Amino acid sequence: MDLFAMLSEERIREAYKNGEFDDLPGFGKPLAPDEAANVPKELRMAYRLLKNAGYSPEENELKKEMLTIEDLIKNCYDEEERERLKKKFTEKLLQYNRMLSKKRVQTNSSIFKNYEHKIEKKLLE
Repeated sequence: MDLFAMLSEERIREAYKNGEFDDLPGFGKPLAPDEAANVPKELRMAYRLLKNAGYSPEENELKKEMLTIEDLIKNCYDEEERERLKKKFTEKLLQYNRMLSKKRVQTNSSIFKNYEHKIEKKLLE
């Protein structure tokens, strides 16, 4: 153990003896479970970086669903099915934008720009 580590340990022991840690929030309570516990060890750092940057698995899943629905719309020839898919896409898009607005992220994504005028038209009708 190097000198710096030994000095740090000694100061921590002194602070503990003097009761400096007694008034900390959560004192004596178990730690909250680690959210990344189920993430493979080699991916945990990346997971935490993405999470701290504001990305969430729910957002990512919604984006994937929206892209899939967009592809289905492009390749759909049945007009009733196409309308159903468009409605489903709009619901997912609104859900995605709500999720982003809760995080105070601007919703100027290219996906939103493509459908912004259509959504406004629907809402104003």
